[in-house]
Amino acid sequence: MTNLVLNVLVLVVLGAVSWPVLRRLRAWPLLGACLVLCVLTAVFDTIMIDVGLYVFDPAKILGVYLWGAPLEDFAYAIAAAVLVPVLWTVLGRSPRTSSRPDEPSAADPAAPPRAEG
Repeated sequence: MTNLVLNVLVLVVLGAVSWPVLRRLRAWPLLGACLVLCVLTAVFDTIMIDVGLYVFDPAKILGVYLWGAPLEDFAYAIAAAVLVPVLWTVLGRSPRTSSRPDEPSAADPAAPPRAEG
C-alpha cells in the first residue's frame, strides 16, 4: 500500500467520524490552521529531509514534492488541523470540566459572598 492510499483512507475515516462536530465549527479558523500547519510542514520537512533525518521510499510515494516535502506528508498536517479542534470540542463538554456560572469559585476573591441560610 502506498502512502497516498493510506493517507486518503485515514483522512476519509477521520472526516466521517468527525463530521457531526466539524459541521458545527466555523470553517475559516480550521482552514487557517490547516494552512499554517501545511506551511510549517513544508518548511520543516524540507529541512529534515535535506539534512538526512529521514528518507522516503520512492516506491511508496508519488514523487510530487511541494518545496522539498513529498505531497503525502501534508496529510498529517491536515489530520492534525481537523482532529485537534474536534477533540477539543468533544472533550470540553465533560460535566466534570464544565464550570457552573451560578456558583462562584471559592478561590475567586471578587465573587460576592454567598448567603447561608
